[in-house]
Amino acid sequence: MKNILIVEDISETRKWLAQIVTVAFPASDIDDAPTVRAGMTALKNKQYDLAIIDLGLPDGSGLEILRKIKDKSPNTICVITTVMGDDAHIVAALSAGAQGYLLKEQPAELLSRQLKQLIEGIPALSPSIAQRIMEHFRLTGPAAETKNHLTTREQEVLALIGRGMRNVDVAQSLDLAETTVASHIKSIYRKLGISSRAEASWHAAQLGLRSNE
Repeated sequence: MKNILIVEDISETRKWLAQIVTVAFPASDIDDAPTVRAGMTALKNKQYDLAIIDLGLPDGSGLEILRKIKDKSPNTICVITTVMGDDAHIVAALSAGAQGYLLKEQPAELLSRQLKQLIEGIPALSPSIAQRIMEHFRLTGPAAETKNHLTTREQEVLALIGRGMRNVDVAQSLDLAETTVASHIKSIYRKLGISSRAEASWHAAQLGLRSNE
């Protein structure tokens, strides 16, 4: 890992992450960015081997940067570093292409060790995150042939809510009434046998559904 980008808004945490990255990859060249905008600017000027991305940034979500990287440079490894360990954020990040999800509460030595494993093709996952992912798959199971049971409009709605969009945003994007979107979501949940947006995000990824935006 030669060129590494750290996107984190808190300066002390940026320094802490830089130290962790330096331990994992001593010869690396590290750039940092405190906002989504600064991260986007950095991406215009250099191609990175690894991006360490926080989710909660002052001017938006780290997922915006993650999606931009995956669109511009698919070979760049992206690892989320955050304090948010709930299913919705985990699924949204992994569905967007993250190859790691690390909680900042972990000791620095463990984080460095998990980052080193990326070279061997091992995802950088906090133990608690790995357990949640396993439990999630156990509960949801495969989505075989489910796509055939969804209407074209339901697939469009699922693709958008799978990206974390709110009902009002989905309605505007598809030029539908918000009540109509709610009805489609209710039908999607019933057909997929799910009850949360985290599960919807996972199914959208499994079915290969992507928004046209």
